[in-house]
Amino acid sequence: MIIVKKAGLLTSIQDLGRRGFQKYGVIVSGAMDRLAHRVANLLVGNEEDLPTIEITLLGPTIEFQQDSLIAICGGDLSATINGKPIGLWRPILVKANSELKFGACKTGCRVYLAVAGGFTVPTVMNSKSTYLRAGIGGYEGRPLRTGDQLSVGKTGELSNRIMNQLSRFFTEDIVEEKWQVNPMRFFEMKRGQAVRVIKGRHFHLFSKESQDTFFQNDYTISNQSDRMGYRLKGKELILSEKEEMISEAVNFGTIQVPADGNPIILLADRQTTGGYPKIGQVASVDLSILAQAKPGDRIRFTEISFEKAQFLYLKRERKIHELKLGIYLKYS
Repeated sequence: MIIVKKAGLLTSIQDLGRRGFQKYGVIVSGAMDRLAHRVANLLVGNEEDLPTIEITLLGPTIEFQQDSLIAICGGDLSATINGKPIGLWRPILVKANSELKFGACKTGCRVYLAVAGGFTVPTVMNSKSTYLRAGIGGYEGRPLRTGDQLSVGKTGELSNRIMNQLSRFFTEDIVEEKWQVNPMRFFEMKRGQAVRVIKGRHFHLFSKESQDTFFQNDYTISNQSDRMGYRLKGKELILSEKEEMISEAVNFGTIQVPADGNPIILLADRQTTGGYPKIGQVASVDLSILAQAKPGDRIRFTEISFEKAQFLYLKRERKIHELKLGIYLKYS
């Protein structure tokens, strides 16, 4: 059992999303930073799609009622257990009655807390993700609140092996594994590099000046941004020719341009269809970079081909598979 002693800004249960229901108007939802979510689960011996707690900017205070194997991945919100700073991207064994707190935001803005066994919340349409606007999934279809109690599922064989190995060094409140995952090995971009974008199917409808602006100028993430999408502020993008459009499918990372000329990047809680012209699509390998951006951050776009984006995606998936295999072999 886990008790939420303090809720934080926006804390919710998320998995990899609610798929197969967009034709009925039900959004996918799920973790904003899927890479951090997946790795956190792997580090505690879970399957990648088990639910984690997604924490945004201002973290909660959580009390563990039982010995628990946890991992924290994503941004750095100065996590501590019983007042002691803890590391990220590694397995950590926590003693019962220990308290996890978060402090100042050092990097990123979203953290994923995985617990061995996952969280036992109801499955709604094949997913445990919280769809906040509809009030379904997760914990009663809403963000976590002070006083909420979360049950933890049964731990699997791999989780038990990790816990048994770490418990041999259990002399204090926590035991941190000495090794950690370097998240940068999953990215092909350097700090400050532009987010890679495939030209959208309506790119040709924009003026030459707007096409150049899109790839040459910085954009600022506005305060009118959330899990549904980031509204960007910058030089307006203008259509050179107007075309009658019907609503069509959109995806995580689709960049639409409404009438005001300021782009919107659609994210985890995006609608199922959109009727604005699509100027671009963020490459899948860079979606985690976007998920860790926050209002006030500046981003720039650079073009990538579909073939290159696909190659980088498959390359990253191989690295995740290698990590999964490495963890299994280490604790076998």
